[in-house]
Amino acid sequence: MILEAVELNIKPGQAENFEIAFKEAEAIISSINGYISHQLQKCIETKNQYLLLVEWETLEAHTVNFRQSDIYQEWKSRLHHFYDPFPTVKHYRIV
Repeated sequence: MILEAVELNIKPGQAENFEIAFKEAEAIISSINGYISHQLQKCIETKNQYLLLVEWETLEAHTVNFRQSDIYQEWKSRLHHFYDPFPTVKHYRIV
């Protein structure tokens, strides 16, 4: 299992719209081969900051199955315009 961890900083005044768009986009990511689960958590201390955690069966499930799919363009068009700055994605494995 691979854990994708992404800190998302949302443009001021867009948090509510982001949450609505994310709810709509959840079906996209969950349809990908190799997807296990995800969580979106809102930061208590930092306004407009979220943590996205996605569990994948393999690294390639995220980097190939999702990121190189046609459906990724839909995910991107729904969510990427909310981010400032654009987030860095990191992957982790259990040790």
